[in-house]
Amino acid sequence: MALTVYENLEQGSEEWLQARCGIVTASTVGQLITTKTIKPASNETARSLTAHLVAERITGYVEPTYVSADMERGNLSEPYARDAYAEQQGLTVDEIGFMVREQGDTFRLGWSPDGLVGEVGAIEIKSPRQKKHLQTILADEVPPEHMAQLQAGLLVSGRGWIDFISYCGGFPLYVKRVTPDQKWADTITLAVQTFEQRAEEMTNRYKGATVGKEPMERIDFDQEMEIQF
Repeated sequence: MALTVYENLEQGSEEWLQARCGIVTASTVGQLITTKTIKPASNETARSLTAHLVAERITGYVEPTYVSADMERGNLSEPYARDAYAEQQGLTVDEIGFMVREQGDTFRLGWSPDGLVGEVGAIEIKSPRQKKHLQTILADEVPPEHMAQLQAGLLVSGRGWIDFISYCGGFPLYVKRVTPDQKWADTITLAVQTFEQRAEEMTNRYKGATVGKEPMERIDFDQEMEIQF
């Protein structure tokens, strides 16, 4: 499988959004997998993600997403967590924008790492509320809902380990190292391949249903409302 690395893309920029357009990423692949059984999912969540990404492929447009207070806190906390990790571990952490692992039209999986460590390591940062951070410390394990993202990052990058970092002010930094798991790799690969098959079927159905019909012009209603205001 070929790996493409976009080193200079700023995460969150328009160019970054376009690089991710219509692609299953490490942050979304968990929606295609049942976490308890670690098997590809066939449920409403998986179907919804498929329709979402196929729509992006058809239009080439990434719709704005609502940024919650938790998401905003995570974005603001990330550089502090990265610096604290680097200082505590005595390691240098490099930032890049995006990377994609692909094989023809049958497999495409993207990942936006929170940092790369040397030639073999990586990090993934979460900034939960303090109750969740406390539970993570006491359990001393990665919360199950994050494992698909971590294993997908390892699969995309081909790296030997990824450190899961949980950051919450008032508490110590929590760090847990995760290494590649073949069961997860096989499941993620099958889930993405299954997605691509379903995406192709949905795209073909769309083309058949819209023969001779022109798409409407896209209007930026957010900009329209700003002008009126």
